[in-house]
Amino acid sequence: MKPFDHVVRDHGPAVLRLCRALVGPVEADDVWSETFLAALRAYPGLDDGANVEAWLVTIARRKAVDHHRARARRARPVAEVPETTTHPPETHEDLWRAMRALTERQREAIAFHHLLGLPYTEVAAVVGGSAPAVRRAAADGIRHLRKTLEA
Repeated sequence: MKPFDHVVRDHGPAVLRLCRALVGPVEADDVWSETFLAALRAYPGLDDGANVEAWLVTIARRKAVDHHRARARRARPVAEVPETTTHPPETHEDLWRAMRALTERQREAIAFHHLLGLPYTEVAAVVGGSAPAVRRAAADGIRHLRKTLEA
């Protein structure tokens, strides 16, 4: 079994891309950190022949779901606007707004397939459902993004 720092080096960038797609660029670092902390705790018990990338993707997805649930429970801002900005550091506001408008299933299908390069059968194993259903969700999401961004 590889040392854990090699796992982070080998899979960290792909997991960060996934986190950005699932929760946006501002909060992706937190979800990424939570993913690798959970992975570090569980790594000694992982089977030697396990698919580490699929295992990390599953953890990242669950951490993203936890993040969305926690955000929904947070108090809403009041009349005073905070001085710090919540805008992403990158200038892709239209893309992130369009990504947030997708369903969770569409966002996950696009992230797992188009950003991580997982085949639809592996995406279906991670998010549940069948490969054709995941392919449909990704196609619907891409169509929605094109329509939104070209408008």
